Amino acid sequence: MTKARREEIVNACAALYETMSFKDITLQCIGERTSFTRTSIYNYFHTKEEIFLALLKREHDAWSDDMEELLECGGSMDVSSFAQAMAQILQKRSCMLKLLSMNIYDMEVKSRLDNLVEFKQSYARACASFERCVAKFFPSLSVQDRKSLLYAFFPFLFGIHPFTSHSEKQLAAMRRAGVQDGDFSIEELVKPCLLRLLQAFLA
Repeated sequence: MTKARREEIVNACAALYETMSFKDITLQCIGERTSFTRTSIYNYFHTKEEIFLALLKREHDAWSDDMEELLECGGSMDVSSFAQAMAQILQKRSCMLKLLSMNIYDMEVKSRLDNLVEFKQSYARACASFERCVAKFFPSLSVQDRKSLLYAFFPFLFGIHPFTSHSEKQLAAMRRAGVQDGDFSIEELVKPCLLRLLQAFLA
């Protein structure tokens, strides 16, 4: 029952985050989308940041699951195919990338230690899944090279969202400022980045 209630709260938060900003979402807003009162939310989460952190944890778990599925596929992959596959996996994680880009500091600072540990465990699992994928498809890379690739690629993920989603106000400002580039998809940004990184490490 506790797990189902927590999931209901996180689902409500995720639905609101599709159309509202992190700043504007309150515990009251979240409570209004659940089957119980705002006060009852405190039995499961002490702050809205803890709810968002649980959402980010869920996003990382889903990302890890997709990478583990990639690991189970038979055969081999060249650099281009692997970069494409990873880009397609991340294309589904727009919520994760948005949270990483905009709100992770607030979520971590305003969450209790146990909640933060749970999230960090999911993050560590995502790192391990990525490393295992690289090890499977590019066995010539050393352990150190795999680590270096991860530390080059993962920080890049924190900056993707601003290039893939703009408000009308931002687009108007870009036009007036003479900025030519419009929105990119996550896939359009991830594939060439990972491709170049892999080529550099495999050279």
